[in-house]
Amino acid sequence: MGATGSKEFWLEALRSEASTFHANAAEADFSSPVPTCPGWSVLDLVQHLGGVYRYVRYNVARNTTERIDPDVRRKLLTEEFPPESDSLVWWSEQCKSLVDYLATIDPNAPAWNWAPQAKIAGFWPRRMAHETAIHRWDIQFALHGLAEPIEARLAADGVSEVLDTWLPAGRRKGPTDRFGVVQLVATDVQQEWFLRLRGEGVALLDTATILDDSDPQEQVIAAGPASDLELALYGRVGFDVLDIRGDETLLEALRTG
Repeated sequence: MGATGSKEFWLEALRSEASTFHANAAEADFSSPVPTCPGWSVLDLVQHLGGVYRYVRYNVARNTTERIDPDVRRKLLTEEFPPESDSLVWWSEQCKSLVDYLATIDPNAPAWNWAPQAKIAGFWPRRMAHETAIHRWDIQFALHGLAEPIEARLAADGVSEVLDTWLPAGRRKGPTDRFGVVQLVATDVQQEWFLRLRGEGVALLDTATILDDSDPQEQVIAAGPASDLELALYGRVGFDVLDIRGDETLLEALRTG
């Protein structure tokens, strides 16, 4: 139920998604709003993603599991951006610096992360692949009113990342008072996930949970392409794009965006 990729897989995905992001940003009006990131313009999105690249490059290069200084983190993520006219060149530099560096690292080297899991560098190629894929979708949607799906295998790993990383870290945007069993099914890659909601807690189950009427808790099954599953978990599309059976309100408790 954990990560289903490798450093090479995630870096390939990161390069591909970053290339598409850049192509869209290059044709965009930087003042245009990004509907899926309320209050943000395209410039905000470019600066955000470039700041994330800058921060992750700095963090991993520290070669320590110690938490990064909050003031340093804030500066890297949110300050000292170049003028708008130089923003895309700066973004490209931050992206290339990060990708080139991540390609050289030992995935088992020490590196701090915010999740309740191993503090190793291998966390970050995965995180950056999904960060970039989601924001590539955002910028395409902002420009064209529609966006290409996230590649199925990457999206399936993105679903896993939400369930094994974001939710256990408490980074939930949905309600935290729901109890029940959820089954998610990615129909295009024949992959499924089972988890139990326990109010503020979420347990990702390693073995299939039999969903039947004997379980007194609420239950729901949501099925669809892996991209739709990931985008729904990130709040980019509604859960109603999925084939849902059972109590669909349970799904809102899984949202991380």
